[in-house]
Amino acid sequence: MAVKIRMKRMGSKRKPFYRLVVADSRAPRDGRIIEAVGTYNPVSTPAEVKVDEELVLKWLREGAKPSDTVKNLLSKEGIIKKFHDEKRRK
Repeated sequence: MAVKIRMKRMGSKRKPFYRLVVADSRAPRDGRIIEAVGTYNPVSTPAEVKVDEELVLKWLREGAKPSDTVKNLLSKEGIIKKFHDEKRRK
């Protein structure tokens, strides 16, 4: 089973709100998820990102691949750097 960390769209028309979720890559965008790991609100100024760092690192260790957008968000939060540093130490 290929697992991805991606965004699930919530909110109303023209007011998007996203949840960062771990899901099977074959599931639809807003379909079944395995676990919610954070939120992203692009409407607020500045854009608001809340991420459970430990959960994300756990899923990355288990082989989950982040989507391009999620990878950019995690990079800005410094989580991708922590993950790569952790991998190098082993």
